[in-house]
Amino acid sequence: MPYFLRLPLLLSLFALSACEPTLPVKDNTRSEQWYQQGQQRAALAAAQTDNTGPAKNLILVVGDGMGITTHTAARIFTGQQQGLLGEEYNLSFETLPHSALIKTYNSDQQTPDSAGTMTALISGSKTRAGVLAVSDKVIRSDCASQAGNELQTLFDVAEQQGKASGIVTTARITHATPAALYAHSAERNWESDDQLNDSARQSGCQDIAAQLIDYQQQQQRLEVIFGGGRRHFLPASMSDGQRRDGRNLMTAWQQQADHHVATSRQQLLQADLSQGHWLGLFAASHLPYVAERDASTPGLLDMTRAALQRLQHNDQGYVLMIEAARIDHAHHQGQGQKALQETAELDQTVAWLLKHTDRDNTLLVVTADHSHTLTLAGYPTRGNPITGVVISNDDQGRPERQPYRLDDGGYYTTMSYRNGPGAVDWQQHNRRPSVNPEATQSPDYRQQALVPLDSETHGGEDVALYASGPWAHLFGGTMEQHWVYHVLQHALNPKAQQAAP
Repeated sequence: MPYFLRLPLLLSLFALSACEPTLPVKDNTRSEQWYQQGQQRAALAAAQTDNTGPAKNLILVVGDGMGITTHTAARIFTGQQQGLLGEEYNLSFETLPHSALIKTYNSDQQTPDSAGTMTALISGSKTRAGVLAVSDKVIRSDCASQAGNELQTLFDVAEQQGKASGIVTTARITHATPAALYAHSAERNWESDDQLNDSARQSGCQDIAAQLIDYQQQQQRLEVIFGGGRRHFLPASMSDGQRRDGRNLMTAWQQQADHHVATSRQQLLQADLSQGHWLGLFAASHLPYVAERDASTPGLLDMTRAALQRLQHNDQGYVLMIEAARIDHAHHQGQGQKALQETAELDQTVAWLLKHTDRDNTLLVVTADHSHTLTLAGYPTRGNPITGVVISNDDQGRPERQPYRLDDGGYYTTMSYRNGPGAVDWQQHNRRPSVNPEATQSPDYRQQALVPLDSETHGGEDVALYASGPWAHLFGGTMEQHWVYHVLQHALNPKAQQAAP
């Protein structure tokens, strides 16, 4: 049984009784061993050499909303699933040799949104919140301001070099992060024509789903695009469909030569991915969370494997963007455990990539577009279940027999949010409601929050970036988010002169 499924049983042993809690085995590492580990890490770092060859392949992995606190919590969570204390575990991407802190603000917003941040990552220019692959001259939701302000993207660079390109996401493929790679829009929410405002219709702006089909018909660029969002490709007259124009964009994709569609995990696994262009739409909206997925829906690793099968057939190499999108959605709902499960799936996917790609010619970059308001606090004992209530140490450094009670008499969790739907009603109870230790182990549990909001917000702090492969050593220190693109572009063609924006 996975460790996180055993936790309710473990917690029930001590939540409301005087029984001594059952916690993971004590870490017997001694001071000398910690010292030796440090020596070994320093020696490995000293032995590293810079790879200055061109990157044949580029993989950009985005954990949407995967802030540094999410990293830490997911590291502990994943380690505890494996029976470890958790703190000593490393996520696969945390082992990459180069890292940096990335500033995430938009050109008009201190705490950013995903459209502006992804545009910065894949175009080399900061822009406004809510707009996709257009400059900051564009006014959000103003179609007329869009013309002539489109930005070149990473996929444009790939096309110029004859590389294959692909997108994998657990969100709708018309959602902000994936859409920034192929669409130019003054409004991220124009995912299908039913969402266009009257001004946009009159000015001739296209919705994002239609842009994908027209982009493909004109350029034949995308080899694979896998995710959800079927509703934006089907007419309202069909099940799941939302389009008002009557177009069936899935059919329009298939009518192009050597273009194919998959709508289930079984179809994806059975597909001949040696050639052709593949559109995978595996849900009407976003893909289900890891905790809610059934056998008919592919996971992030399934889609990544399939994408690599197709892209690796291109002799000139490829550019692939992979998004673990639902980390962000779980945080917005205030459901920390779901966010950690989605991050654990990303960890598993990157671990697979590290085994099945060539680090000598493949630049692998793992980062986030922005953070969230998740915090880890209190003084839980080492190995305390990360999704559970806080159990502290006594004056001698031993775990207490009971969860820690605050002055208000109640328990509290290590994880909480600055704002969101989990906010407690202090006035109704005249005190903070206590936390039920067993309830915290459900993926649907909402951690308590301070400020009541229908949806928890993004955080404004820096995020982490990890990298390996050609020119990965150019990542370091604290970097502006749009600088990332320029390192990626340089790695793909080190001899090319950087074009002025």
